[in-house]
Amino acid sequence: MLQNLEPIARDARSWPFEQARNLLAHVLKKRLSDAERDAARLLIDAGKTDEALATFEALRRPVILETGYGPSGLPHMGTFGEVARTTMVRNAFRALTGDHWPTRLIAFSDDMDGLRKVPDGLPNAEMLREDLHLPLTRVRDPFGTHDSFGAHNNARLRAFLDSFGFDYEFMSSTEHYRSGRFDAVLLRVLERFDAIMAVMLPTLGEERRATYSSFLPISPVTGHVLQVPTLERDVQAGTITFDDPAGGRTTVPVTGGHVKLQWKPDWAMRWTALDIDYE
Repeated sequence: MLQNLEPIARDARSWPFEQARNLLAHVLKKRLSDAERDAARLLIDAGKTDEALATFEALRRPVILETGYGPSGLPHMGTFGEVARTTMVRNAFRALTGDHWPTRLIAFSDDMDGLRKVPDGLPNAEMLREDLHLPLTRVRDPFGTHDSFGAHNNARLRAFLDSFGFDYEFMSSTEHYRSGRFDAVLLRVLERFDAIMAVMLPTLGEERRATYSSFLPISPVTGHVLQVPTLERDVQAGTITFDDPAGGRTTVPVTGGHVKLQWKPDWAMRWTALDIDYE
């Protein structure tokens, strides 16, 4: 259905096609040398994307697009809009490349975030209040249908997207942190902690800067997601040390789900770990 539309896609001025052309340029720059990029571009512009993929092995990997979901609340029209817009860009990219280049769309749930406040209009508000600051996948489900509030909302997300026929792959932050899928990149974040902080701190207010760390450790005592300064780092051991309000000075590994990242570093980490091309 999306084949033989390359000439139209190259000239279309609507937003999805503009984004698709930018995405194509980004992927070519990311995966190829200058000379290879020029050669691949000539083939793609001539409607020979299949030949470009056959010629350059680095182009054979799928182009990966991502949308994010915060499961502290139920899916809503904003959730639909984000997935719909990304799907439009995905389809425009498919048209631009003659539907020869495989693509994937990941719907990523930030379900390891701590519950910061009790959402309005939910049952068992007092129970939720008791679970404040726990990761969403450890907060009890106020509806009583799933293992956690995060699991409930993730299920609602998938049912919501499925009802509209979206083609996507669901991924969970909790599962990726705990399984070790993010470990290699988390160790790089630890190694480059100072450089990342130098980027982040100027974007924060004075009060926030005083306690900010790229790492949010999970308290071994309470299970809470803590927003506390990092006092020490051991790059060789892969650990950070902090003051736990419930347990005093504490050292944990940055791997295996013992920490998560603040949202901006988390976003960059995820792009690296999952090889995301567009969000």
